[in-house]
Amino acid sequence: MFKALVLEQEDGATRAEVRMLDESSLPNEKVQVAVEYSSLNYKDGLAITGAGKIINQFPMVPGIDLAGTVIHSEDDRFQPGQAVVLTGWGVGERYWGGFAERANLNPDWLVPLPSGLSPREAMVIGTAGLTAMLCVMALEDGGVTPTSGPILVTGASGGVGSVAIALLAQLGYEVVAGTGRPEGEEYLKRLGADSIRLRDEMAAPSRPLEKQLWAGVIDTVGDQVLARALAETRYGGVVAACGLAGGVKLPTTVMPFILRNVRLQGVDSVMCPTTQRIRAWERLQQDLPREQLQAVEAEISLEQLPEYAARILRGEVRGRTLVAL
Repeated sequence: MFKALVLEQEDGATRAEVRMLDESSLPNEKVQVAVEYSSLNYKDGLAITGAGKIINQFPMVPGIDLAGTVIHSEDDRFQPGQAVVLTGWGVGERYWGGFAERANLNPDWLVPLPSGLSPREAMVIGTAGLTAMLCVMALEDGGVTPTSGPILVTGASGGVGSVAIALLAQLGYEVVAGTGRPEGEEYLKRLGADSIRLRDEMAAPSRPLEKQLWAGVIDTVGDQVLARALAETRYGGVVAACGLAGGVKLPTTVMPFILRNVRLQGVDSVMCPTTQRIRAWERLQQDLPREQLQAVEAEISLEQLPEYAARILRGEVRGRTLVAL
């Protein structure tokens, strides 16, 4: 028997309940993992509260991230006792996820945890940190170096933005943190931001081309913020877009692309190929400042998840919230 947070749907409403389940109820997959830690993400909050159409099949165990130790494996790539991490692939949405003490998983979804990272540290990083690393790698692949010029990070106080700032600063880049929370300036500068740019300025409508400011951009917002960032990117710059917190539209023109040779690179961490995931996790172990691996705002139990899910949707949760299994 093991403990899990189970979602059911009754009369169109989502109900979350912690239950004891038998291992026979687990999906029929080749690797069983003893989950040590998961984390609470915004998407998990939408799933648990039912505020977003994240889950279509019930009952469902949510939790898009998990890290733990292999108990049983029918795949030669993984052995009992091996530490592994999982993010994405629709786990916690279409497949049972990390808010449980046990998980049966497709081995193609798993990444061996790099030596030097514990399961707890992996969940401090989580999907947000992996996405941030993939964005930094996209800038590097486009030829953006610390000598190229400043990097703008939008949505800087969020999970992706926070880790991106810490990574870029550690690698020697000049970082400008774009945020709608001026009261968070001290926090962002502790992460490594050199200066702050407020969202009101970034969200203002822009001309097709503005003054050239950024060698690169990591954008988590989309819409008008992304359009202005593109218009302000220097010749040959790279914009890595990974989020749509501000909306899905992109009110821009082709002028930044054909007159300034700007590259817009989409970044996806859900279906990202395993080889790229392994590279990103190794880079995180190597490049993320050690103090970032301790940056946990709260460590909660399964029973506390419904409360914290509602709080994350209200914007009351900053930093990483770990779920200890």
